Amino acid sequence: MLHPQTPLEFARELIKGRIAETVFEQMIKHEERFMVIPFGYEHTMPLLAQHQHHVQLKKVMNNIKDAPDFALVSKDNSQVYLVEVKYRSAPNKDGMTQLAMRLLKRWDPSWLFIATPQQFFCTTAHTIVNNHGHMDDLNESWVNLNTQNEYLKLLGEFEKL
Repeated sequence: MLHPQTPLEFARELIKGRIAETVFEQMIKHEERFMVIPFGYEHTMPLLAQHQHHVQLKKVMNNIKDAPDFALVSKDNSQVYLVEVKYRSAPNKDGMTQLAMRLLKRWDPSWLFIATPQQFFCTTAHTIVNNHGHMDDLNESWVNLNTQNEYLKLLGEFEKL
């Protein structure tokens, strides 16, 4: 059984998640291989909330609630990736499978990026489900290893706070 989080524990996890999102966004932008579009709930809901009294908009807002954090568009516009970003101290296979299944309910295809203190992982949600929670390392076709190491070090600086 899960124990309820204190407000401070909740805030700590929220901050780690936001740091992971910022690290991901800046690392992808650094490589200049993709246009990075903030896509998730946090970015779109404040703009839509002012119109929430419209019935149709409530349905749209419900769909957006589970939206991945970013859309990545390749420079030649041939590929679009929807990416959910999470921070974990270590990826848990059952937890990764549950996250991937939830993503696939509304966002197929989609990807899951996990930032950990040791490394970055990034895998399609389908692959995670099919491989029982196994995740691949972040591919160098997205971010070269030197850049990954620089941003992993940056993430580590915040982990110490």
